[in-house]
Amino acid sequence: MAIVDVTVIPIGTETPSVSSYVADIQRVLKEYEKKGQIRFQLTPMNTIIEGELPVLFEVIQAMHEVPFENGLMRVATNIRIDDRRDVKRKMEEKVQRVENQLNQ
Repeated sequence: MAIVDVTVIPIGTETPSVSSYVADIQRVLKEYEKKGQIRFQLTPMNTIIEGELPVLFEVIQAMHEVPFENGLMRVATNIRIDDRRDVKRKMEEKVQRVENQLNQ
């Protein structure tokens, strides 16, 4: 199980707002989630996705394609991967471990 932090940056949009692109990307993620392949969380700056690494690479490519499908000619995508293989922890568990440390 891996966790990825993904930011898709549409370049050359008509306005400074990119919320419509983000919404379209979230629709793609919901389809993968419905199939039980991933879990994801939208944040104000990125999207966090949890799943098996080969599936996550497929999902990232699908996310990256969304602005192109909407007519843009340039997209930058930033990816950060946390792939720990000795322990399987969900996103919430990682956060809870830090919160536990803060409460000590």
